[in-house]
Amino acid sequence: MSQLTEQIHSSDIGDILDHSLSGQRPSKEECLRLLESEDVQLMGLVAGYLTQKQFGKKASFVNNIILNYTNVCVTDCKFCAFYRSPGAKDSYTLSLEEIEARVKTSWDMFKIRQVLIQGGHNPNLSLEYYEEAFQMIRKKFPQVGVHGLSTSEIDMISRVEKSSTKEILSRLKESGLQSIPGAGAEILVDTVKDVISPKKISSDEWIRIMHEAHSLGIPGSATMMYGHVESNRDIAEHFSKIVSLQEKTKGFMAFIPWSFEPNNTLMQKESLVNFGAGGTQLLKMIAISRLMLDGLIPHIQSSWLTNGIGMAQLALQYGADDFGGTLIGEEVVSCTGARSTELTDKRIIDSIRQIGYSVEERDNFYNPVRMH
Repeated sequence: MSQLTEQIHSSDIGDILDHSLSGQRPSKEECLRLLESEDVQLMGLVAGYLTQKQFGKKASFVNNIILNYTNVCVTDCKFCAFYRSPGAKDSYTLSLEEIEARVKTSWDMFKIRQVLIQGGHNPNLSLEYYEEAFQMIRKKFPQVGVHGLSTSEIDMISRVEKSSTKEILSRLKESGLQSIPGAGAEILVDTVKDVISPKKISSDEWIRIMHEAHSLGIPGSATMMYGHVESNRDIAEHFSKIVSLQEKTKGFMAFIPWSFEPNNTLMQKESLVNFGAGGTQLLKMIAISRLMLDGLIPHIQSSWLTNGIGMAQLALQYGADDFGGTLIGEEVVSCTGARSTELTDKRIIDSIRQIGYSVEERDNFYNPVRMH
């Protein structure tokens, strides 16, 4: 610790890191200074120290599948390679029977504890489609948590049903929705959203719908997609909005920063972004996430999906405490062709053990299922 103290005192961000070690979270302006500093290793040492103080040398993961129930979407986000327009030849929507078959196979083979349900903004699907799917999963697979539907999907359902988003959330909760993922946030700054996803809900709407979910007792995760057209000030603004909401609701269980993958997207075709942000930026984002959210949002995920297993191992030493999920059947990131997104529990367990950490399998709510 004394060696760490010496390094901190000679750093341009030493005052911020000093405050972090005494339990004081950085302000928005201090967040900007962290983002503009190149002292990533020192940020990681402090973030890693804070994480180990809370969790020890242990990392968790969840055995899950991603269920991309439809690729039909009318939002046309420039960062997405997954969506298809209504009526396109290769568009699809899973039937209730197909959803049941996928969950059953995954439960039988892998004893999954979570199904992450996300798809496109499909105007042909009614609320009943989701209600029936959630009811079926909860009834037939009671040990599998239903973690589903981004705020923008909730908004789409409310427009189809001509009902309020709060009413939609309430009915989905009654049907078995247990928690909500953070997708749709991207960067919570509308000048950024106007470039990358102009048809999607605004930053204020994302926050409003997430606030409604929390108020109804539906916890969730918060995300940030970085590495495209955003500035450091935009990222600092994003963190500030997440902090502000969490201080009000305490509804976020985890924060997941993930880097944009440009392959096969409109943003690459238009030369807005030609390549991903890379490993150093991931480690910086993980470390800053822990510094900004320590004591407020307990869990930071390693973001292996767009950065690979090796970077996730480093992320666990830079402030992340959760590896994420097995993600069998993922189709969105795999559409970019960036890498295989299949990952079994054995590979996660091996990866965590390789860095000398113990491995905890968890459920949808971050409760321990068993130690490996």
